[in-house]
Amino acid sequence: MRIVIQRVQRCSVTVGGKTIGEIGKGLAILLGIEEADTQEDIDWLCGKISRLRIFDDDNGVMNLDIRQSGGRAIVISQFTLFASTKKGNRPSYIRSAGEAFARPMYERFLASLSEVLDAEVEHGEFGADMQVSLVNDGPVTICIDSKNRE
Repeated sequence: MRIVIQRVQRCSVTVGGKTIGEIGKGLAILLGIEEADTQEDIDWLCGKISRLRIFDDDNGVMNLDIRQSGGRAIVISQFTLFASTKKGNRPSYIRSAGEAFARPMYERFLASLSEVLDAEVEHGEFGADMQVSLVNDGPVTICIDSKNRE
């Protein structure tokens, strides 16, 4: 699993002109899933997300996690995170999991993150053409791959 986390002042996801997910201060999380992913990857990433100290404390130092900051999370499925650009100019998405595998993993990720954060997690619509609008705060953007834990 791969994620791109952006600390945001606000983020919203729109499908067909209708806003389906929206947060204020918090984390926008783009999630890519491959066939090799397991529940262990979900658990590790959700734990990592919940403990990342990337929000400012009273001294302006990134020392608080999402729960301590009062922030919220929004998760957006993004199969293009596994794009390969090694050959030619058209990216290959062969490593991205197909819908039959990826959709249940996405739903398990949402449930696990909600449980770890003890809060509702906003989200996009799996497989939909989404428009994501956000204001990156910092900017702070972090990429994490669950297969590169060390």
